[in-house]
Amino acid sequence: QLQASGGGLVQAGDSLTLSCAASGRIYSSHIMAWFRQALGKEREFVGLIRWGTRSTTYGDSVKGRFTISRDSVNNAVYLEMNSLKSEDTALYYCTRGSTFSTYSCDYSIWGQGTLVTVSS
Repeated sequence: QLQASGGGLVQAGDSLTLSCAASGRIYSSHIMAWFRQALGKEREFVGLIRWGTRSTTYGDSVKGRFTISRDSVNNAVYLEMNSLKSEDTALYYCTRGSTFSTYSCDYSIWGQGTLVTVSS
């Protein structure tokens, strides 16, 4: 299971870090990803981290502003969000997969989501 937390109400330009705690072992072959879904919109790829190599890939809308990291001791993944914009307002989900993908349909294990609201 995955438990996302850390969402809240912030001002445009602020920073916020989301956490995703995983129960159960995460293997080096796993991909941990973040997606987000704004009201009335499709689920959007935010970024992912390859657990074994720690290499990351980001969606174009967040590249340069968001950073994903992981903590293998605590079995957690983090999404550090900087220079937040109103268009970053969404429900943020963490998920785990076994293959590299930017499509939500390729991920089977999802957390419950944490809401980020950015006021302008």
